[in-house]
Amino acid sequence: MRQRSTGPSAGSRLTDNTGVPALDLPELHDGRILRRYQRFLADVELVGGRVVTAHVPNTGSMATCWNAGDPVQLSRSDNPRRKLAWTLERVDAGGGWIGVNTARPNHVIAEAVAAGRIAPLAGYRSLRREVHWRAEGCESGRLDLGLAEGPRPDALVEIKNVTLLAGDRLCFPDAVSVRGRRHLGLLSAAVAAGMRGVMVFALNRPEGRRMTPAWDIDPAYGEALRAAAAAGVELLAVRLRHLPGAIVTGELVDVELGKFEV
Repeated sequence: MRQRSTGPSAGSRLTDNTGVPALDLPELHDGRILRRYQRFLADVELVGGRVVTAHVPNTGSMATCWNAGDPVQLSRSDNPRRKLAWTLERVDAGGGWIGVNTARPNHVIAEAVAAGRIAPLAGYRSLRREVHWRAEGCESGRLDLGLAEGPRPDALVEIKNVTLLAGDRLCFPDAVSVRGRRHLGLLSAAVAAGMRGVMVFALNRPEGRRMTPAWDIDPAYGEALRAAAAAGVELLAVRLRHLPGAIVTGELVDVELGKFEV
């Protein structure tokens, strides 16, 4: 398989105690979150009492993902060019680890697809990441995965990190997402061109028995998701499970497009 890896931890693999391929995480450090501010910053008290400022690699609101005092885990970089050595990786808001580093799910899903762990996407011999694509009459854009040489038509795949919890539902997005709607348009154009267009929602926390659009936060995204599904875009929701030092894919979860309030 031809595969181009990009970003932190790309291509880093291990297996959990069942032999399932997993994404190895850097060494993690325990602490408690004190506050998140200016979107990309968080103050964290480490074990022992030292307070550090960590980078928060998450453009969303992170609603329902943290409260002051919740346990967190951080990674640390020794790169002298970085302004902040610490990165917020995951938070336990009471139900188990929630992955808040949005750079991780793409690598986890790509590893799982390459290993045949996600049945609807299994069997492709070629996997490319960060695929630039344009259809006639459609603005060009970049999608997370391109799959080829498989048992079904070539596929373009977009991956979204999902952490917003509402009762027994996980919802996307947690903030208005014009970019997300644009990705749905690209996937719909791919289907019209004879390819598969697949939206993968990476459910990055243990709670929630179904996946729905966050209708009250971004109703336009909900309508765009309905339209994309009607046009033939496939919707998959895949649970991500957090191990002590890694992340692995779990079960598929139902996607429901009915209107609910978060």
